[in-house]
Amino acid sequence: MSADPLDPAPAARGRRPAKAEPEGYTAAHLLVLEGLEAVRKRPGMYIGSTDSRGLMHCLWEIIDNSVDEALGGHCSTILVVLHADSSVEVRDDGRGIPVDVEPRTGLSGVEVVFTHLHAGGKFGGGSYSASGGLHGVGASVVNALSARLDVEVDRGGRTHATSFRRGVPGRFAGDGPEAPFERRTGLEVAGRAKRGVTGTRVRYWADRQIFLKEAEFSYADLVARARQTSFLVPGLTIVIRDERGLPGTPAEHGPHEETFRHDGGIGEFADFLSPDPPVTAVWRLQGSDVFRENVPVLDDDGHMTVTEVERRCEVDVALRWGTGYDTRVQSFVNIIATPKGGTHMAGFEQTLLKVLRKQVELNARRLKATGKDDKLEKDDVLAGLTAVVTVRLAEPQFEGQTKEVLGTAAVRPIVARIVERELTAVLTSTRRDEKQQASVLLEKVVSEMKARVSARVHKETQRRKNALETSSLPAKLKDCRSEDVSATELFLVEGDSALGTANVARNSEHQALLPLRGKILNVQKASVADMLKNAECAAIIQVVGAGSGRSFDLDAARYGKVVLMTDADVDGAHIRTLLLTLFFRYMRPLVEAGRVFAAMPPLHRVEVSGSGRRPAEVFYTYSDAELRQLLADLNRKGRSYKPIQRYKGLGEMNADQLAETTMDPAKRTLRRVTIADASAAEDVFELLMGNEVAPRKDFIVAGAARLDRERIDA
Repeated sequence: MSADPLDPAPAARGRRPAKAEPEGYTAAHLLVLEGLEAVRKRPGMYIGSTDSRGLMHCLWEIIDNSVDEALGGHCSTILVVLHADSSVEVRDDGRGIPVDVEPRTGLSGVEVVFTHLHAGGKFGGGSYSASGGLHGVGASVVNALSARLDVEVDRGGRTHATSFRRGVPGRFAGDGPEAPFERRTGLEVAGRAKRGVTGTRVRYWADRQIFLKEAEFSYADLVARARQTSFLVPGLTIVIRDERGLPGTPAEHGPHEETFRHDGGIGEFADFLSPDPPVTAVWRLQGSDVFRENVPVLDDDGHMTVTEVERRCEVDVALRWGTGYDTRVQSFVNIIATPKGGTHMAGFEQTLLKVLRKQVELNARRLKATGKDDKLEKDDVLAGLTAVVTVRLAEPQFEGQTKEVLGTAAVRPIVARIVERELTAVLTSTRRDEKQQASVLLEKVVSEMKARVSARVHKETQRRKNALETSSLPAKLKDCRSEDVSATELFLVEGDSALGTANVARNSEHQALLPLRGKILNVQKASVADMLKNAECAAIIQVVGAGSGRSFDLDAARYGKVVLMTDADVDGAHIRTLLLTLFFRYMRPLVEAGRVFAAMPPLHRVEVSGSGRRPAEVFYTYSDAELRQLLADLNRKGRSYKPIQRYKGLGEMNADQLAETTMDPAKRTLRRVTIADASAAEDVFELLMGNEVAPRKDFIVAGAARLDRERIDA
């Protein structure tokens, strides 16, 4: 007979009774967070994090509210000021936040916007046809996470003002967030505004109880966002002013101000983003279409009713192809960046591939693309592409408050239809310039396809090779014995003279040497074909063993570290720059993985004589300043030293000296080459090694005063 689960008899037979429910645990113990309390309790849900990234996200929310006014044609100027007291201010000349009483809450429009989550003018009430803020939590979240927030609105000939302390409305009796505070609702009239003048001013101090102490506003990020927005909203002027005086910023020695305005729109933006010489001009693909969707709409009785509404989606794409193979595509929805794409990017990329595949098929005989493997893939089409994809629509559906992915499904077919129609029209145009550009573009994508197929065939062939086959590596390579990639190092050595010394100084178990004859080709100017014809460049790519360009396979690299070992002089620095240009342009994943290093050979050797019980010592210095400091210390201690040895090249060092200072992992110093900012790095390489001579001349002239003439070998 089965036991009754409610029968206490089993406990009497020696089994432990079930644990009794804790007494006193009632509904009163449940915590209900109301209003902005939830934001302060879980800020990461709304702004992502509480570091500098979250701090900047709050600023974007306030700025985007002003930009939404500009999108509607109501605002022409936005001013952002980073004040010295850690506050930030955003001003605009838009319509101004409504100051009249909202009937359902009995509060002014300003208080509703800044104190109520999911409240605003972007929920289909007709105030904004397209906007960036769709969840209605931006301003209220910033308010909740601010120690103090002041709002001033010019409207109806008056200036209306109010303040908040951590989301609570009231008045401050003084400046700053520490001033005495009195809780109070309602707006006060702070003054009179000129006739016809409207606008909003928001100034706030981020709450350091919430944000990390080291979190601060990034001027560089702010400038980049302002420039980007000025491209996306033609005619809008954005002024950024920094008054903080922080070291290492443009405002270090006084207030710094920059103004951004671009009337050319995203066409000008695509030109700005382009890293390489053009193959095509910037093409604009524009159009709009309507779709229907079911959305909750607030009726006259204050109830949400699911209603089918008609939406209009406007599509604007600017794209161009360049001679390189890097891809730069940025997408936006109502000026909000969507770095992780979404439905609009899916429609764009798939249609781009579809249209170009069709054009290649129609011109297969001329393009010599009639093989069974001659079918374009996504990477072939994206090689060298720079594009800005924007869509505008009312109430887009984003995934999360950070709005990084567009989820509105109806946008995908609309973007696809417009891109297919407009791009096909350009590629089949009978206009002479567009016809010529289309022809060059098709040749480019077909060459990318053939390079990809060749790389795949070569890789498969290499895999089929057996161990008995001879190596095709350059004869001048002094390879290492170890096959453990994580432990091996390839030294690119300047000159054959240094090779002999380095060969004796190295650990042949895990250190390989490849000598370079003089200065390699400047690949920033040269074409891919010229680069591959250059013996030194080809040897480096062959020895590294991972391919080049888009076909570069980091996992196939034969060495764990690549060390550039050049002389510590001007020529050595030039050779190092040329090598870094090669790695940056054609083997960038190796740099991004932190596997490229620059050796640091010493400039001087100082042999200090022994005295008494103190033995003789040898010191190496790496700069003239370090040498002067060492000699001053020795003179102060009364120690004598032999004539200083100045190394002009690696070949002047003995093998034991080179091993001790530059090659021995236990004693050497290596400088890791990183790409902290790929865009800035690209600009620097283009400045130093590109085709434009005038900017390089200006750079040299500007830095001439800092040149140490003693380091020039002449």
